[in-house]
Amino acid sequence: MYYWNHRGMNGWGWFVASVSAILFWALLVLLIVFLVRIMNRGPGYPHHASGQSPPERVLAERFARGEIDEEEYRRRLAVLREEHRGPTKRERAP
Repeated sequence: MYYWNHRGMNGWGWFVASVSAILFWALLVLLIVFLVRIMNRGPGYPHHASGQSPPERVLAERFARGEIDEEEYRRRLAVLREEHRGPTKRERAP
């Protein structure tokens, strides 16, 4: 049997063609999965571009739901931000 190259395909040719086909279909499936996951995120997906750490975000959500008042929110936010910065030089010195 002759193929388009008029010499037939040897063993390596079949191997390369098989691996190439498998890689092509695997990449196609991964692309479809990736696109489906992006499309299903929806508007409620938490974005990290807000600049808030996860504890600050939780605190803001509790304040928005009315679980805590403004005074408690500000006090807890100050504590979180203080812990985030770490101890000052004065606090580290003996």
